[in-house]
Amino acid sequence: MPGAAALLFIGALTTACSTAATPGSTASPARPATRSPASAARPKPAQRLPVGTIGDYSVAEQVLRLVDRSRPRLGPRAMATTVWYPVIPRAAAASGRLARGLFPLVVFGPGYVVCVGSYGPLLRAWASAGYVVAGVDFPRTNCHLASPDENDMANQPADMAYAIRRLLAVSGRSRGFLAGRIDPGRIAVAGQSDGGDTVAALVANTCCRDRAVTAAIVLAGAEWPPMGGAYFTSTSTTPPILFVQGDADNVNLPADSILMYRADRTGPRFYLDLFGAGHLPPYEGQGPHAPVVARVTVDFLDRYLAGRRGAAAAMRRDGHAPGVATLASGSQPPP
Repeated sequence: MPGAAALLFIGALTTACSTAATPGSTASPARPATRSPASAARPKPAQRLPVGTIGDYSVAEQVLRLVDRSRPRLGPRAMATTVWYPVIPRAAAASGRLARGLFPLVVFGPGYVVCVGSYGPLLRAWASAGYVVAGVDFPRTNCHLASPDENDMANQPADMAYAIRRLLAVSGRSRGFLAGRIDPGRIAVAGQSDGGDTVAALVANTCCRDRAVTAAIVLAGAEWPPMGGAYFTSTSTTPPILFVQGDADNVNLPADSILMYRADRTGPRFYLDLFGAGHLPPYEGQGPHAPVVARVTVDFLDRYLAGRRGAAAAMRRDGHAPGVATLASGSQPPP
């Protein structure tokens, strides 16, 4: 939030007069000059920027080449990571008093043999609302591979956790396109299809839970038994989760998302049902469902990542589009 202009006060120096000593008298000691607390110029507070409205910001794009060498048995895991981020308005940049940690972070995982560019319209919409969005092309399942290996999905939650750590490190530098831009206390993950399975494990499975994550969006995802561990246990609190599912999806079936929505009993949960939608188009910016997905996901991020309480009402409103979608939450059964 922009800070108010600081007021400049000029303090007066106060001194006491001293008199020469005379026989039989004592001189009053000189009182030291003092400065009124109001005399010092008050520095401008660090400026915050608004988050929450699609189209508020222009969006820039950079690619980071991340390589995780922390798991020797797997070898180096190279992850091309595309970062979409809000461009700071010129007037705000000229103020010279921007707060560090300006924007929340959303890390996104694509589906099997799909790369993050396919989701560009949706991810740019998030960035234009004031979020740093990083899409990770997974090492063994991305669209550029001649022989992808879906079994490697068991290693993808750790890939996303690594990407989060590296992005925070890049933001922590004094220079660079992300310097000071990411708030380490506001991190969400999102993913579609196998990327949604990866996100579900990262936030709801004992195998892979990352406590740095404070909200999650699962687009046409599922529990994946080869992950190991246990999903949605009563002893492990999950962050707020938004499940989004097309009811005509024949790849990740609606029953898979409904199972997770019903099992999630420890955190706020929502189920956005897309009438007649298939597996990919709603998340690639195609068809009548795409604008609903964009608005509801931003509403969710606004409420549970940016902390905007009014966003809950917006999510309920935007999630009910006659003939297109409906939204269930909490104890409400999915459609």
